Amino acid sequence: MQNRTIYITKFDLERLEDLLAAAGEFSYRDRLDLEELEAEIQEGTLVDSKNVPPNVVTMNSRVALIDIDENKPMIFTLTFPRDADIDKGRLSVLSPVGTAILGHAEGDVIEWRVPAGHRCFKIERILYQPEAAGDYHL
Repeated sequence: MQNRTIYITKFDLERLEDLLAAAGEFSYRDRLDLEELEAEIQEGTLVDSKNVPPNVVTMNSRVALIDIDENKPMIFTLTFPRDADIDKGRLSVLSPVGTAILGHAEGDVIEWRVPAGHRCFKIERILYQPEAAGDYHL
């Protein structure tokens, strides 16, 4: 597994911090998913939405992944919890895979703990990134 720079846009950071603050009112310190998201965004390199590389997973990005362990392709849109719907390919940033891919780039291989153990995923391609499309409001 490679060490790569994790990029977080200022706009995404503000919204993710709001999510964590709201969760803090409900003792989120007991929730590993929220702790992992907080750790991930703290490790990230903060960039302006207009300067984020177009091959980086940001919120509302549509991403083609490969589950390396099962050689299984997957396509997800990374969303906030309120918009998540796994049946429609809308993956919450609070899910293990959602937290793992946030801020990573095409080609990155990510090892992450999931309920079934550890999994390896490769980000094959960014199919849509709001910032690259000029959709700075998403």
